[in-house]
Amino acid sequence: MNDFIFGTLSTAELRHKKSLAQREGIVHNHHREPRDPLPGLPMCVEFTAGPENEGNSAWLYWTVDGTEPGGRNGQMVQGFATPMGCVELTWDVELWGYIRKFRGFIPGQPEGTIVRYRASLVNEKQEECYADGGAVSAVLVSNDPAPEWAQDAMLYQVFVDRFSPEEGNPWKQTQSLSGFYGGRIKGITQKLGYIQESGFNTIWISPIFPSPSHHGYDATDLFSIEPRLGSMQDFAELVEGAHQKGMRILLDFVPNHISDQHPFFQDALKNPASPYRNWFTFLSWPDEYETFFGVKELPQMNLQNAEARQYMIEAACFWLQQGVDGFRVDYAIGPVQEFWAEFRKATRKVNGNCWTFGEVVDPPDEQVAFSGLLDGCLDFLLLEAIRQTIAFEKWNAARFASFLDRHEAYFPPGFSRPSFLDNHDMNRFLWAAEGEVQKLKLAALCQFTLGGMPVVYYGTEVGLSQERDVRQGTLGIPEESRLPMIWGEKQNDDLRRYYQALAETRKELDCLRRGTRETVYCDDHLFVYQRRSATSQALILLNLGSEKQTYSLGLEGLQIRIKTGEVETFPANSSGEVVLGGWSGVIFA
Repeated sequence: MNDFIFGTLSTAELRHKKSLAQREGIVHNHHREPRDPLPGLPMCVEFTAGPENEGNSAWLYWTVDGTEPGGRNGQMVQGFATPMGCVELTWDVELWGYIRKFRGFIPGQPEGTIVRYRASLVNEKQEECYADGGAVSAVLVSNDPAPEWAQDAMLYQVFVDRFSPEEGNPWKQTQSLSGFYGGRIKGITQKLGYIQESGFNTIWISPIFPSPSHHGYDATDLFSIEPRLGSMQDFAELVEGAHQKGMRILLDFVPNHISDQHPFFQDALKNPASPYRNWFTFLSWPDEYETFFGVKELPQMNLQNAEARQYMIEAACFWLQQGVDGFRVDYAIGPVQEFWAEFRKATRKVNGNCWTFGEVVDPPDEQVAFSGLLDGCLDFLLLEAIRQTIAFEKWNAARFASFLDRHEAYFPPGFSRPSFLDNHDMNRFLWAAEGEVQKLKLAALCQFTLGGMPVVYYGTEVGLSQERDVRQGTLGIPEESRLPMIWGEKQNDDLRRYYQALAETRKELDCLRRGTRETVYCDDHLFVYQRRSATSQALILLNLGSEKQTYSLGLEGLQIRIKTGEVETFPANSSGEVVLGGWSGVIFA
């Protein structure tokens, strides 16, 4: 089975094409230091220019008053123009030429300032050639880290239509996986006790807006609720019920695109003088327009338009006012940085304690560019590494350990990286692991002992899988991994108790949530790492292979907190010897 993870770089061909384009062109790619500038501190901005880009005069145009930066050969109409200098030359073998790096600085700004900027290279014809095709970069200057509570979050991802009908109602019978199964917001409220008892303190809820689809990522209105799912009163009761239990609610928010049935798009489609026409990008009105991955039913918002940006931001603020504690934002790489800077400033004003992280299925340099805009991004790279190592057995322990050391070092300490093993767009982990529950348990043990906040997709904790691959020929059918939740006797109670134990262990040991991590030992099969904080420590052993592995350690003061598979300990002089069966793991604390 070949793993499929949705995104713009899902194949080697796409990755090479993007890499080549970035080296050939004039590319900034939001490369600034610091990524998340504090008030009063200057910001360094860089861009590179490929061999065929002429000119030696480079400029950095920037504004702090909400206007769009730009100029001509260093002359700025509004705002400021700062010269940039060439600071580095590198030879590119494939392009067979020099790549130049240019650098300039923006002085420190006050708290709450949104800095918008563009960099350019002036060619021999005195033409302004902007980096990134002229896209405006932006950042919010603030001393505003992710909320403290987010570090303790253990998230449960609920797909509303597939989680739970109201009590006493069966699942609806459908002719298609794309049909409506009858999950309701009240069904979630009635299962709050189940979710909390399973170990989770935060619920991430799929889109609840009016929508023609079962998934809701194609809204026709962002200020109300799909009647199939419930009412505003039902949602208020869910939020209140969760808060009474000390739980938080995150809403899946989609600013990049809407449904083609949305009244604003319909007006833009039918009326050449529509006030909403510039909210979308028409290549040839009315038939050709920018969409989400070529899907005509999902027109893309033109968030360079200030009114379109304001509409989306007002919608997010509206849901914070309804008591939502934050957002998981869909396809965060789509909207321009100006949007995210304004989004962060506005949402923090409504709720200074809200937590927002993005879905960015792109490399780490693309993810870390969201510093100062979002609180962080879902950790797709860790997801791939765990699946390659445990589900598919393509990586050995040494490669996984090496990846983890570098991956954790790359991101700034305060950047949220929620971890997960699967989601609604890919094969469930249990399916990918060919039904081997032992592998799922080992992957979960690893997930819950790393720094990222663990996310569990509904049903994973009780053995919910699927019947067919989400990739069937050239077709992607994510609905295969969205089967209805299993309840009652169909659940794997042993697996659920295991997840409860993992969550309880993470809750009790501060080092697993906030501590440092250090690799103690690794070889081809065995991976041992330590977590430490001021109040606790833990030693985690993972046997990432099918053969037994033995490891010696000092057992003084250490006890097994949780294990999976065959794990035995034996006295050996002043130390202890641990024997782990294939695909087994243990936490000592």
